[in-house]
Amino acid sequence: MRRVLLLIVLAVLGIVASADAWNKALPPEYGRVIIRNYTQGRGLAPVVFDHWLHRSMFTCRLCHVDIGFAMKAGATNITAATNMQGFHCGACHDGKKIIKGRVIFASCMKELPSEGAERCDRCHSLGKKVAKEYEFSAFTKKMPKAFLGNGIDWEEAENKGIIKPLDVLEGVSMQRSPLKAQQDFSIPIRATWIGEVIFSHKKHSNWNGCEVCHPEIFPSVQKGGTKYSMFDIMDGQYCGACHDKVAFPLQDCSRCHTKPVQFPSR
Repeated sequence: MRRVLLLIVLAVLGIVASADAWNKALPPEYGRVIIRNYTQGRGLAPVVFDHWLHRSMFTCRLCHVDIGFAMKAGATNITAATNMQGFHCGACHDGKKIIKGRVIFASCMKELPSEGAERCDRCHSLGKKVAKEYEFSAFTKKMPKAFLGNGIDWEEAENKGIIKPLDVLEGVSMQRSPLKAQQDFSIPIRATWIGEVIFSHKKHSNWNGCEVCHPEIFPSVQKGGTKYSMFDIMDGQYCGACHDKVAFPLQDCSRCHTKPVQFPSR
């Protein structure tokens, strides 16, 4: 009942337009990125990249800092040449690296592989019926569930040891001593109908380190030094750089606003 009332309030405020807006994509497609910068005219379908599979194996920081994938779709300029040189996808997908006991297939080759175009179709799969090695519902069956997004509580999955994301890649990363995480702190808000935000550095640093957020997303490291609003976040800035794209969506209010919604009494 509380969720229904919250949906009504959000709709009135214009934060969501309809019930369909609770999830912008089907769970397996939430966070999906289509890579198409250089596929047109080359006889290749665009690449379909599923965040859910990779985030179960690697931290966000490893890919977006050490390997250097941009946080904005289409901004990395991934090509077959850079992959074959060991950059971008090729940092892992080189046909040699062994991660968690398995040899990772090569993402790109100068000549068509012996198994034919089926190798290429593993990534260049948009619009094709390609059999996936990992199917979403089977892969996530025993994972703790969440209300929105792709329906998985990834933080809880990590806490329970169901997933153990790697944060170091041999030949790319440098092993670092973990930093002492700051204490959780509250972010006051102006609205009276919803509770303040409790921000946890520990939860975010496990996946992001410090480098993903500072200084590009949050320039200031001083509490209160960066001013932003919910409208900025919904525009994809600050918290919205990840949430509503890969991390849980903004409509899941209680994940940040930890106190229950307070509806005015008559």
